[in-house]
Amino acid sequence: MSPPNTSPTLDGLFRRTLARQPDAIALIDPPDKQRITGQPPRRMTYAEADRAISALAAHFVTAGLPSNSVIAVQLPNTIEFPLTVLAAHRAGLVVALLPQLWRHADLTAALNRTGARAIVSTRWIDGVSHSDLAMNAAAEAFSIRHVCGFGDDLPEGMASLDAAMEDPTALPPAPGPQEARRAAVISFDTTGDGVRAIPRSHLHLIAGGLVVFLESAIPQGAVLLSAQTPATFAGLASSMVTWLLSGGTLALHHPFDDAVLERQIVDLGCQALVAPAPLALRLGEAGLTAQAPSLRSVVGLWRAPEQVASSPNWIGAPAHFTDIYLFGEAGLFGAQRTAEGTPAAIKPGPHTAPRDHAGGSTAGEILITPKGTLGLRGPMVTLAAYAPLPPLNSSIPMAPPPDYVDTGYAARLDRATGAICITAPPAGVMAVGGYRFLAQDLQEWAKRLGQGALLTALPDRLSGYRLAGRAQDNSRAREALAELGLNPLMVEAFRDAPKVDENRASTLTPH
Repeated sequence: MSPPNTSPTLDGLFRRTLARQPDAIALIDPPDKQRITGQPPRRMTYAEADRAISALAAHFVTAGLPSNSVIAVQLPNTIEFPLTVLAAHRAGLVVALLPQLWRHADLTAALNRTGARAIVSTRWIDGVSHSDLAMNAAAEAFSIRHVCGFGDDLPEGMASLDAAMEDPTALPPAPGPQEARRAAVISFDTTGDGVRAIPRSHLHLIAGGLVVFLESAIPQGAVLLSAQTPATFAGLASSMVTWLLSGGTLALHHPFDDAVLERQIVDLGCQALVAPAPLALRLGEAGLTAQAPSLRSVVGLWRAPEQVASSPNWIGAPAHFTDIYLFGEAGLFGAQRTAEGTPAAIKPGPHTAPRDHAGGSTAGEILITPKGTLGLRGPMVTLAAYAPLPPLNSSIPMAPPPDYVDTGYAARLDRATGAICITAPPAGVMAVGGYRFLAQDLQEWAKRLGQGALLTALPDRLSGYRLAGRAQDNSRAREALAELGLNPLMVEAFRDAPKVDENRASTLTPH
């Protein structure tokens, strides 16, 4: 455990709760895990989770992964995710977060960019063999020395982490100092300049988690249900870090099955829910809080923060709703809604956690840049990762970098109220759900498909954008994009139009 006068790490937060209540439930799997990964759902106490974390950490050390090396993780929203992250930190490793939708092209680029020494995956996620994806990507990443995964019937050459967790002879790694200021995770952001790797320390992660935890008033020891996969900074801060700060129970939902999600909230007696904001608002309109009287705090994550102001009111009282504004991997801020269920006004300047609390510590600062975009600075923001790229002509002197990160989101001040109005996403960057990419890439991908092929992005309330494609042969177009190693969002843009029963007056909408 960390000495009392040092800053905590994520593993340090876990160990604090472990020391207080080793027999309390720490982690609960999705009830439909068998469908997702082919394995039965589990729940673990803090003591059981600690033994699993130590065994996994011992496996990483025995595999020869040196301290401070990078281990890439691509897992579903099951208990293996937080166990692996905490085990990597206990072994002195840095975790590179790989989104579940990433396929060969994205995976290979990320592994090479970070110099990852190992990759952790699972046999299946929703019928897709992610273990094969990991093995193929690792074959093209020269830095990879170890490939491991969860699940049965793993490919040859992939070490079983299930066996490692159950190994009674596994010796926990020798305890060493965990430095809160050193890199803990690496996530990936897409800006107008391309893909950037964004390293963050334990302090950065805890700063982001405190914003969510304090603004949403999640109680200590709460049962927190997260429907947000922690493969991004915001996903990790709002689910795993918030759980560690509360010292309660983290129940996981693999996105999305509305019926399963509602049953989990009710059956587990959840006090808090973390979910994409459009989904959470929809659940409120459907009367979720009447079915789940224990629910008191709903945290809605906005991947498209420009949509908050025009969103419907929250009607799920007595549970309160907190809007979490996400700006790619640059940072986030949160604001609990008013008693009427309307979004709170966001003013420029420093903001505390909780917001407008006289005794709260400064969580960050919001500003309008000279470009008319929204800027962020503060303890969760990594300025160096977003520093301007050096000019191609080295003889041109560079201007001093700003002391804030320009998110690229167009913003202005309302003259009447002084509140910030976020009006548009970054130019040239598209976001489909949590997947961000350059708009110019759409045309490059379409060119690979031959003459007459079209790939475009259409506005979508739930995902920000959705992709639509047209080709002379949609089936061949899907095969071509899959061969390029692109993710399913791109491939399924060329899905065949569904057949609609003319006798049914129904409208098919994308999910």
